[in-house]
Amino acid sequence: MRSTYLLFAAALSLPASAGVIVLEGNYQGKNLFIQNPYSEAGVGFCVFEVTVNDQIATDEINSSAFEVDMNNFGLKLSDKVVVKIKHKDGCTPFVLNPEVLKPKSTFDIVKQSIGSDGTYTWTTTNETGELPYIVEQKRWNKWVKAGEVMGIGKPGEHTYEFKVTPHSGENTFRVKQVDLSKRARFSETVSFVSSAAPITWSPPKPKDEIIFSGTTLFEIYDQYGNIVKRGYADRVEVATLKKDLYYLNYDNKMGETFIKR
Repeated sequence: MRSTYLLFAAALSLPASAGVIVLEGNYQGKNLFIQNPYSEAGVGFCVFEVTVNDQIATDEINSSAFEVDMNNFGLKLSDKVVVKIKHKDGCTPFVLNPEVLKPKSTFDIVKQSIGSDGTYTWTTTNETGELPYIVEQKRWNKWVKAGEVMGIGKPGEHTYEFKVTPHSGENTFRVKQVDLSKRARFSETVSFVSSAAPITWSPPKPKDEIIFSGTTLFEIYDQYGNIVKRGYADRVEVATLKKDLYYLNYDNKMGETFIKR
């Protein structure tokens, strides 16, 4: 009889119905702040338990707002974190700063180079979150995305490689990351001179296609600055373009014109 009473009392101590808010990210050295309304019944507060990587937080949660001290869990910068905020039914707590678990771009470049085979190599340190490195090439007086490599996002030195597609002459590259702030963080530029032969094209008044002397990136603009064709090939179909004047960027050349007939 006593054991039945204890089970009944334990059941009464638990919320009749509950929800869980789950936050996932990386430890960035900051604490979480949570706004904690009263329960639907008006007795007690909404949140009844918080766990970090399945360890129960010992912070005082019986207040209208509380702080989850992330230092209590032996975390290192960039460690994976899963926070579970368990709350009663009919009310919802509000996390004031969930962005503190999002990766930030903090990398520093130790060294970078481009080999004769076109392999761009860069070594970084001070990473604190998994973010892609976007490889950009200076082409046609603007930065053009060449590709991306996922960052490791942990302290220490890390080396990355990306095979670039050079144009003839001098080539300039850089990497960047963009985090939650939407502000890009850039490396210094690195350059090398390609031995590739300059690309030519014909005919000056194409009807069906433009033929390049080799494979190249290209863009075709109309007179209003709209891109009508772009790609990477040794020829481009123009039969579907209306008869007009167009501008052509290719190899390391830009602004050359042709008339579609």
